[in-house]
Amino acid sequence: MKILFAGDIVGSPGRDAVRGLLPGLKKEFGLDFAVANAENAAGGSGITARISQDLFDAGVDVLTSGDHIWKKSDIFEIIEREPRIIRPVNFPPGAPGRGAEVFSAGDLKVGVVNVQGRVFMEALDCPFRAVNLAVEELRKKTRIIIVDVHAEATSEKIALGWYLDGKVSAVVGTHTHVQTADERVLPQGTAYITDAGMVGPLDSVIGRRVEDVLSRFITAIPTRFEVAKDNVQLQGVVVDIDEQTGRARSITRVQRKLNA
Repeated sequence: MKILFAGDIVGSPGRDAVRGLLPGLKKEFGLDFAVANAENAAGGSGITARISQDLFDAGVDVLTSGDHIWKKSDIFEIIEREPRIIRPVNFPPGAPGRGAEVFSAGDLKVGVVNVQGRVFMEALDCPFRAVNLAVEELRKKTRIIIVDVHAEATSEKIALGWYLDGKVSAVVGTHTHVQTADERVLPQGTAYITDAGMVGPLDSVIGRRVEDVLSRFITAIPTRFEVAKDNVQLQGVVVDIDEQTGRARSITRVQRKLNA
């Protein structure tokens, strides 16, 4: 089984890249399932009902998220009725939506978990304990499990990768919007990468206009960060998984330029 995990989708350029490039990637790799982090899909922060449906129509099967999930007000309604949008599983009890779910991919079942780190981020519940409980429940239904670790610190992501080795098919980092080059299959069969990268404008500062971000750094004055537009790419990974065991055979980094 081959699953694409696309990095953080940033604004309308990122959505254009999904629409324009995902069909070709499905043919190129023979993809069975596609997951993407969409917490920045609406104007660079948050997600809306219309945008989520647009991404589903483009061929994404599941949308994960992170610390920006609550930025748009209509998420509170759509996340309750739309199981294909998940938020970090370690939000405290009472948060709307779900942090883990099982989805159909033909005759197979795929579990997807979203968890958020705590280092340099909001202090949510323990990501290690929360993701472990979620994985234990998912393994009752399927051995094919993908975990999105939305975190700032590379050490925390790597630690979660080792913690989950042999328990899940893949641990994929998101949040930093910079694709790392450390993809590997860990000893017990879990594919790992510290960050899948970004689906959006590469000529930017993690998706935002260079001049806006430079102004903030240089002057320390609050500045509105607009989404950049140039050199739009889709970055992510394709994980090849043994359908019977749930162990990863390989993980391949993907970088494709829109309108290349």
